Formats: sequence, structure tokens, C-alpha cells
Amino acid sequence: MGESLWTVFCGSTGCSSKIGKISSSGFLAIICPCSCLNHILVISVDIILLFLLLFIFIYKASALKILSPQRSLCFSTTLNSAAFLNGSLGFVYLGLGIWILGEKLIEENTILPLHGWLVNLLQGFAWFFLGLAVRFRRHQVLHIAGLKLCSVLAFFIAGFLCVTSFWEAIVSDAVSVKMILDVISFPGAILSMFSTFSGPKYAGTDSEIDGAGFYTPLPGEGGSGGDKINSDASLPPFQKAGLISRLSFWWLNSLIKKGKEKTLEDKDIPQLRREDRAEMCYSMFMEQQNKQKNKRSSHSPSILSTILLWQWKQILFSGFYALIKVLTLSTGPLFLRAFILVAEGKEAFEYEGYALTGGLFLTKCLESLSERQWFFRTRLIGLQVRSFLSAAIYQKQLKLSNAAKGSYSPGQIINFVTIDAYKIGEYPYWFHQIWSTSLQLCLALLIIYYSVGLATIAALSVVILTVVTNSPMGKLQHKYQKMLMGTQDKRLKTFTEALTNMKILKLYAWETHFKNVIEGLRKEEFKWLSSVLSQRGYNLILFWSSPIVVSAVTFWACYFLGTTLSATNVFTFMASLRLAQEPIRLIPDVISAFIEAKVSLDRIAKFLDAPELQNKHVRKMCDGKELEESIFIKSNRISWEDNTTRATLRNITLVVKPGEKVAICGEVGSGKSTLLAAVLGEVPHVNGIVSTPFNSISSSSMD
Repeated sequence: MGESLWTVFCGSTGCSSKIGKISSSGFLAIICPCSCLNHILVISVDIILLFLLLFIFIYKASALKILSPQRSLCFSTTLNSAAFLNGSLGFVYLGLGIWILGEKLIEENTILPLHGWLVNLLQGFAWFFLGLAVRFRRHQVLHIAGLKLCSVLAFFIAGFLCVTSFWEAIVSDAVSVKMILDVISFPGAILSMFSTFSGPKYAGTDSEIDGAGFYTPLPGEGGSGGDKINSDASLPPFQKAGLISRLSFWWLNSLIKKGKEKTLEDKDIPQLRREDRAEMCYSMFMEQQNKQKNKRSSHSPSILSTILLWQWKQILFSGFYALIKVLTLSTGPLFLRAFILVAEGKEAFEYEGYALTGGLFLTKCLESLSERQWFFRTRLIGLQVRSFLSAAIYQKQLKLSNAAKGSYSPGQIINFVTIDAYKIGEYPYWFHQIWSTSLQLCLALLIIYYSVGLATIAALSVVILTVVTNSPMGKLQHKYQKMLMGTQDKRLKTFTEALTNMKILKLYAWETHFKNVIEGLRKEEFKWLSSVLSQRGYNLILFWSSPIVVSAVTFWACYFLGTTLSATNVFTFMASLRLAQEPIRLIPDVISAFIEAKVSLDRIAKFLDAPELQNKHVRKMCDGKELEESIFIKSNRISWEDNTTRATLRNITLVVKPGEKVAICGEVGSGKSTLLAAVLGEVPHVNGIVSTPFNSISSSSMD
């Protein structure tokens, strides 16, 4: 029964190429475009596609029309091109299948075997209905998800057919109509993916349909539904971009085109996404930190652990791209070795050179794509971390206690935002360099061992010696960097005080004294800056000279070990050595970035742990009408210090009724400012009650 079905479907046909004799089974039968196994694979995928498209059409016909009549679908050029190309391709496939079927009936008076004409008919139906579904797509979630699945499936089968058709054309030195159609189907599949992943657009706006277009304003929000619907037009291009657009950075084209036409202004720069803004980043960080506090009630979680838990998904994604980049980059020496073997006439199979050329092209494209995504995603993580740190520092300085305000001047706080937060935000870019450089170096050493054998031990010894030598230098650089940041804070603090109190300096003629103080701080800062840069220069000299030493030592080892050197292993070794040079030269930069980020993180963490205003003794009323007094104080001790014997004010009772104007008089040092600070909740130690209206009290300077 099975043999009869096989004969009915496949007959005894094979490939028309030179490999036809061995293509009746196995891998070659699958990649041969005219073999029965290849047709079975294509027919199976076409049937799955047709079932999915049938489900999409049934769902679309039964779904209610939710779109308002004022917003009609606006079809882009990409969508129209995809629909036209795929529809035309489907008609040509159908015509080819019908023509083959007619020829068989005329010449052989039979339709057997089935696979020759059936595969073309099913391909025609599949591509025609795919173009139809893309052209008349709707906003429903199931519809869009089904179309994306169909476009991805069509992309893979079209890519497979395109590659196999090229292979058959090269091997058999002949081209058929079906081969041409299989090659053209690949651009059609790419256009389908672009159009399905970009999202539908509507007349009068460039926005995607993400649910906001069908939003009905809540009572009291004001405005019309149309205003809310059109609000998607202000979404940044990156947020509206689909998968393919984000991978290829296609969403930047509009901004680049506008910059080519004119000088960009602030209004031309798109807004940040909501998740990239400081407010949202700070909220997400605090939410993650509160979750950790609930799990660990004993101690407060560190900033680093909270950042890692907050950004772990993006870190893994960027790490995946970094891994792909390292692996694709490491294939370069292997491709070079294979090309040399082909040039020497030692190819493994016929047309290996073409296969290697195509493989090298695809590998380099994948390397470029993964590297760009790696850099972009890590920069995006750094932007979010820097935004949250800036917001956290701002919120903290509003709540600093008076003792902490004496320790941190405005200049230091500005330094935290402009320098420390920036360095921590730059570190995600270098984070994956820590392991990717090590992995790349290990892969390079493996390829070197594959090329020159035991002589690799000499190269490995030089690398290990270089890293060991750098260890004490790294500790010194950490020390110098810490001292440099401290001296910068001192100089900024002194400079800010001098500018703030310039009238007093002029009045008492203290300009020369403060000038000498600032110049002394500048000299101290210059000394530590020179130490940091000198240490960095030593690291650069050490690591940039190490590749030359590695190559020289390896060739000497080959000479003493008697390793035979040929064009194959020498060129492979040199290419691998060039592969190893990049991680070795990046080690100083990675160490420097790690040290700077660690110092900055410690400084910011110390600032965020500084004491805050303790206003738990202040009872704020939700409504001033609940009590007859606007301000009520009854305390037997008000003090800035813990020492109970040195209280600033004792036995204070103050009642201020609504509408009263009260003046507090007294000599210098009697506690007038302390009493006002207690009303504001800024005095840390109050033994008693302080009641004020909620959010209706503030301080104003009389200067």
C-alpha cells in the first residue's frame, strides 16, 4: 500500500542534475528542487500555510467592525508592493502548475506522478492568499498574530527554496521557470514580513494600532475621542517600529532624511519612550527595591542588585547579541583556512568556493547586525540607569537632614549627577566586554592551537604574564581614581562657596586668600589626575605591545619545537592573532571603566544612604478645619543633637489660629530659626507634638 502511494505521488522521477543518481534519498534529495522529497516538504508547509490563512479569513469574516468611519485604513508602499508581488507570484505558480498538468495529460495521458504539478498549484494558492491576507488585514490581535506566523513561515520556506534553486542552477548549469519563481518568492516573503511586523496605519496619522485608537475617554477627562485617538501620532518612531525595523534601524530613516534637508531643531527630535523617561525609570526601580525589601526585611538591598534585577531581561538580550558577535567574528580565521585549501586544490566538494563565499557573506552580515544591536541595547540600558540615578539623587537632596546638608554641598550633588551618574550609565556598554573579551581570547587561542599545536603554550604564557602584571597596576588605578574624585569634590565645594559668598569676600578683601586655596586644590587635583593618566598609559603600553610579543614568542616556539609552517597554518595563525589582539587591547579600557563605575557607584550609594529628615513627630492634618489651630506645638525639648543636655529649645507651647499673623522676636541664638524649622519638620529631635495642615505650609526667604 505504501509503495503504491509512493508511486502514485512520486513515480520514479529524480533530480535532473548531476546528482540525480544519489538524490532519491537523504539530504541531497531534500535540497534538490525537482526531487519528490523536496516537493513533499514544500507541499506540507503550503498546506499548513493554507490552513492558517483559512483560519484568518474565517476569523476576519466573523469579527465585528470596530474601526470608526472617520479613520480608514491607509496602505503603505511596502504593503501594496508585498500584496502585488505575492499575488502575482501566486498567479504565475498556478499557471505553471496548470500548464504542467495539461502537458502531462496531452503527452502521457495521465496526471501521475502528482508531485510535479501539485507543488506548483499549492504554492500558487499559498502565495496568492498570503498576498490577499496582507492586503486586507485588520486590527484584531488574532489576525495580526496569525499573519505574523504565516509571514515567518513563508520567509523560511522561501529562503530554503531560494538557496536550493541557486544550488541546483550552479550544479546543473541550467535554469528553469520554477527556479526563477522560487528565487523571486524570497523578496516577496521579506516584504510580507516588513508589512506584517510594521503594524497597520490609518488615514490622517502615522500611528500604529496598539489599542489606543479605540480608547473612550473616561468621565471628567475632557476632550473628544478623536483627540485621544490622534494622540498616537506623537509616539516616538522607535516605539512604533516593528521587529524588522528595530533590527535594521529603519525607524531612523525619517530623522536622517529630515536632517539631510535642514538643520535639526529641538522640535524635530522625537520624544523618549515612556519607559526611558526619568520618572518611569525611577518608579520601576523603587518598585523593584520595595519587592526586595519585602523579601529581605533584615537589610536594605544594594543599588547594584536592584539594577540587575530590574534590567535582567535587557542584559540577557544584549548578552545574546554579544555572544553571536563573538562567535561570528571567530569564524574569520576558519574561513581563511578553508579558502587557502580551496586555492591549493584541496576542496572538500565541488563548488566549495561558492559555498564559502555565501557563508562568509551571511556571517559578516550577522556579525554586523548583532554588534549594532549589542551596542544599541547596552546604550539604552545605560540611558535608563542614568535617568533613574539622576531622579534618585534629586529626590534624595530634597529629604537630606541638616547634618547631611553640611556634608554634601550643592557642588558635590551636581557632581553626582553630571559625572558619577554618567560613568555608571556608560558602564553597561562595557559590562559584556568583561566576558566577551575573555571568550574571544579563548576561541582565538583554540584556533591558534589548531594551527601551530604546542607552540600555543608560549602565546598563552605571554597573555597570562600580561594579565598578572596588570593586577597591581589595576589596584593602584582604583586608588588614584578614588582620590581624584575626592579632590574634585573638594574643589567644587570651595568654588561654590566662594561664588555664593562673593559679596563677603569683596567686603573683607579675602579674594587673594580664596584664590590661593582654590589654586592649591587645583594642584592637588592635577597631581592625582596625572597619576591616573600615567597609570592608564602604562596599561596601554603593556597591552598594545603584548600582541607583538605573543607572535614573536610563538614563532620562536615553533622553531624550537620543529613545527612545520605552511601557508595554511601561518595565515590562520596570523588571523587568529589579530582576533586575539582586540580583547587584549580592550582589557585596559574595560578595567578603567569598571574602576570608574565602581567608585562612582560607591559614592552615590553613600549619598543615597545619608540621613534624612525625621518628621515623624509632625502630625499633618488632612483638613485644616478638623482643628481650630493652624499650627500647634507642645514640646518640652527641641534639639538638633542627640544630647538631651544641650537642647536648643525647652518647654515650648505655640498656638497659631487661622488668619493670625505672628512675629517671633528674640536675640541672636535664641532659637527663632529652630522653632520655624520644627514647624517645617526639619529638626531631627522633637519631644512632643507638632501639628500642621497637610501640604499647606512652606518657607519663604526674606532676603
